[in-house]
Amino acid sequence: MSDKGRDAATAAAGDDFQYRGNRFGLPENGAGSVPSVLRRLAGLALDWVLAVALAWGAHGAGLVGSGLTAQQEVAPVVSNTALVVFAFMNILLLTLFGTTVGRRLVGIGITATGERSWPWFVSMTVRTLLLCLVIPAVIYDRDTRGLHDRAAGTVATRY
Repeated sequence: MSDKGRDAATAAAGDDFQYRGNRFGLPENGAGSVPSVLRRLAGLALDWVLAVALAWGAHGAGLVGSGLTAQQEVAPVVSNTALVVFAFMNILLLTLFGTTVGRRLVGIGITATGERSWPWFVSMTVRTLLLCLVIPAVIYDRDTRGLHDRAAGTVATRY
């Protein structure tokens, strides 16, 4: 089906989907638009690498798992510490700045959609805890908002 035929069928059905973010009044391209999934994954990967590096640094400094010597004992402790660091880092940075280090490097911020009347800290906590569960983040809608974003009433936007 051609784009014109698809647009006509969509308009006939009363569907308001034109592009990602249209329903929230976001622009189609540029600053304020919804970023691609690849860009979002790159920001997430950068944040995770930073959290793992901080967890290994904490282990090296003797703050975490100092009595463990075997690699089989150290790896689970460091990976669990990395998850806690990741969650803490996300909640803190998203609450204060609306972005994290990795997201900022790829040009992404988190914006409220107005769907929830929760305080920003509560929204960022709910969003982060669901993100740490992974499954809610990989199930997303046509605006590429994961279930964690929908639950928190947020959307990722480009800078």
